[in-house]
Amino acid sequence: MSVKVFKFGGASVRDAEGFRNVGSILKKYSDDKIVVVVSAMGKTTNALEEVVKSYYAGDGKTSQLLDAIRTGHENLIRELLTTPAEALDDLNDTFVQLDWILEEEPHEDFDYTYDQIVSIGELLSSQILASYIKSLGINSRWLDVRDIILTDNTYRDARIQWEATQKNSRDKLLPMLSEVNHVITQGFIGSTSENFTTTLGREGSDYTAAILSYCLDADSMHIWKDVPGVLTGDPRIFDEVIKLPRLSYKEAIEMTYYGAKVIHPKTIKPIQNKQIPLFVRPFLDPASEGTVISDEKELSYPPVIVIEHDQALLHISTNDFSFVAEHHLSMIFSLLAKFRLKVNMMRNTAISFTVCVNNIPERIQKFEASLGSEFKMVTDNDLELITIRHFNDEVLKDMKKNKLILFEERLQDTVQMVVRNLPRMKRKENV
Repeated sequence: MSVKVFKFGGASVRDAEGFRNVGSILKKYSDDKIVVVVSAMGKTTNALEEVVKSYYAGDGKTSQLLDAIRTGHENLIRELLTTPAEALDDLNDTFVQLDWILEEEPHEDFDYTYDQIVSIGELLSSQILASYIKSLGINSRWLDVRDIILTDNTYRDARIQWEATQKNSRDKLLPMLSEVNHVITQGFIGSTSENFTTTLGREGSDYTAAILSYCLDADSMHIWKDVPGVLTGDPRIFDEVIKLPRLSYKEAIEMTYYGAKVIHPKTIKPIQNKQIPLFVRPFLDPASEGTVISDEKELSYPPVIVIEHDQALLHISTNDFSFVAEHHLSMIFSLLAKFRLKVNMMRNTAISFTVCVNNIPERIQKFEASLGSEFKMVTDNDLELITIRHFNDEVLKDMKKNKLILFEERLQDTVQMVVRNLPRMKRKENV
């Protein structure tokens, strides 16, 4: 069976117009066998995160925050559907599951509760899209992806149980595709063997699409974005960015590892393993191929700039000023893994170890506490990590302007810098 996997992110389904645009795209492929992976609409994940925080804080705002989310989705259904009753019933059933959770005392494991609540966003958007697609006459069906993707119980960053997920895909998803043309399902979420919901990490819907592409031996995978394709820089930051029409898997893996936001970092490897081409396409220009990522021979690329904001440098040393030896490093790395602090850069000297990580204060605090009395740690916050692939001197010089360079490393074709932005100095008048 020839299968495609489409993924639509939150920007694609942020409002009724977005849903209609997705519908018009799917209508063009109505005879194809497609698994459609959809994210939560708009800023719903952020809003649900506020519900979780309010629930744990006990500040009395939880119901108000949740009602705003509920009302927004109800209004969307009424705007999209001429006969909304069934879709509203489905939505209500989903919110009832959430109401049951919030009626209980908060679970001691914050990450567990986070996944049970925040995952609702994808269930809601996929149910609405499924109802809308069916109203267009497309032969389709809704699927709960938690029946397919099995994970371990590492909440908020779950790891895939590949063998079980492949079996579920063969036994449940392929038979469904033999009966209908489009299967509408969720990104970002999975399930443990005990049927608890897990999430795959923020922006994990790309990864979901890659998992399903791998398990189904898909012909191609398509990520629909609000940009023309993969660009040489963030168009919100840089004026003169250009689209890269083709990328190799290797180059895409490098870019996403260094923080390029257009694709989730875990996306490429599963599809590379089965040589499945990935198309990053603009949902406002569906006729465009965007950027094709495939098993190309290495190409020549222009400079590509990736900026990761909100970074922290952790400077770790022993309290007795002894060498930071192998057994120290072993302990430090095990704690970095335990608290899920992603290492973006690192450097080891005789008496210190410095590491650049994403600034997640609660995880950094737990990491520091677990280092114990043998170590001391100093943290620099409010930093940026700038990565320039295929750099040249002109671009490098320009990116260093008004920056304090705290940490720099050069490889053959890549420069990385941890920097602090400096205020522009103005000359005093009448001096």
